[in-house]
Amino acid sequence: MNDGMQARGWWPGLLPRSQRKPIDALADHLDLTRGDSSAKQSAFWSMLLISAVIAGAGVLADSTATVIGAMIIAPLSTPIMGMALGIVTGERRLLLRSAGFVTLGFAAVVAVGVLASLAVPGSANLLANTQVSGRTSPRLADLVAAVATGFAGAVGLSRRDVSDVLPGVAIAISLVPPLAVAGVCAGQGEFALAAGALVLFASNVVSLVLAGTMVFAAYGYARETRGVTRGPRAGYATIMVLLVILIVPLGANTAANLQVDRWTQRITTAAGRWIAGVPGAEVVNVTVASRTAVIDVLAPQPLPPVGDLLTALHGQVPAGVRVVVEAVRGQRLDAGTVP
Repeated sequence: MNDGMQARGWWPGLLPRSQRKPIDALADHLDLTRGDSSAKQSAFWSMLLISAVIAGAGVLADSTATVIGAMIIAPLSTPIMGMALGIVTGERRLLLRSAGFVTLGFAAVVAVGVLASLAVPGSANLLANTQVSGRTSPRLADLVAAVATGFAGAVGLSRRDVSDVLPGVAIAISLVPPLAVAGVCAGQGEFALAAGALVLFASNVVSLVLAGTMVFAAYGYARETRGVTRGPRAGYATIMVLLVILIVPLGANTAANLQVDRWTQRITTAAGRWIAGVPGAEVVNVTVASRTAVIDVLAPQPLPPVGDLLTALHGQVPAGVRVVVEAVRGQRLDAGTVP
């Protein structure tokens, strides 16, 4: 490969040199210790703590809009992409400094979440909160989405003509919210749920670094700073190892979620048949968590013996699954419209 091709990097048609930001401009943006470091770091910590408070409030209020607001202003992606640039350019100090900011930011947001957990009633069911349940059970699809989002973010940082995608990237990648969820869950003693949220955060970080290194390398930043074709293979290898390690729990959780979905469908069908002879009765909702199935039933008349339901579920779900029926006596009426 000649020097001209090296300067352009890979895929010159897809990544035109005319739109590529200079390495100095990119490094100045991603390195929080470069240039006016005090101003950069002040802005970073201010916005991070504010986004952590917003995320914590959004989790407690189960408000998607509020959590999205926290995503938009969260600055954690800057040092994460700084890690990617450090790997590509071989600047170990940039890599370590950026990793330090990510680690300290991680601790700060989790601490805010723990404080926010003090406002959660002791009897609260955290899994009933969609902001919690949606971030404590990550799947392989989350990893795929994070990698794709990382590509978009790295391209937006590197190109002059697509910087407008960055707000959308901030919304798509979940960094601060899972940390806030981890803090809230840990503060309530739900350490298994907290671990699930941390796995989501870790997979998003690794995905961002992986995508960032690939895009920055494709733009030829490694060759431009080194002047040689040798790449930071150890850094790439480490990322791939971490990615493989994360795929194991994500894959296992994906399989578990699919199995729970099948059990939920079978329980819903069996419960529907169980109450079919009760006029006006209906299955409102079925929730399966751990080894307990909760069936919400609306019935204006007494329900059939629960033994019949357990018999119907034999062979449909694993033995030992606890079944809880929450029955609401009443009748649903269409009262019409207000005159």
